[in-house]
Amino acid sequence: MAIPEPQFDELYRELILQHYRHPRNRGRLPGAALRAEGANPVCGDEVTIELEMNDGRIARAAFEGQGCSISQASASMLTETVAGKTVAEVRRLADAFERMLVNGEPPAPELGDLEAFQGVSKFPVRVKCALLSWKVLQRALEGAA
Repeated sequence: MAIPEPQFDELYRELILQHYRHPRNRGRLPGAALRAEGANPVCGDEVTIELEMNDGRIARAAFEGQGCSISQASASMLTETVAGKTVAEVRRLADAFERMLVNGEPPAPELGDLEAFQGVSKFPVRVKCALLSWKVLQRALEGAA
């Protein structure tokens, strides 16, 4: 694994902070077909994910919640990343994201900007923050046909 260059570390930190300060898709989806919520009792992070489905694809995703910059930025980026994807594609994406954080695997190409969270793997206590919304997403998808 290559050692990250400082300018890329800074770029990724800024991307995470931008999503924290200006979250995308924060709010409710009145027509949500799927919904799940979760919390990390250790740190107090909370996330609710709502999904609108259309022909087996996630038409729209939204989140509500509170917590640290990592958990909230991860939820924001999740909602942008999963829109338009099938349930199977999203499950593979969630698995790749978790492998990157937990196992230290290189980021899969389909992760795109989610690669910004690769550095979180160096801080095991923060991995749960980044994974919270993805675990909640997987629970929501349990209701998908």
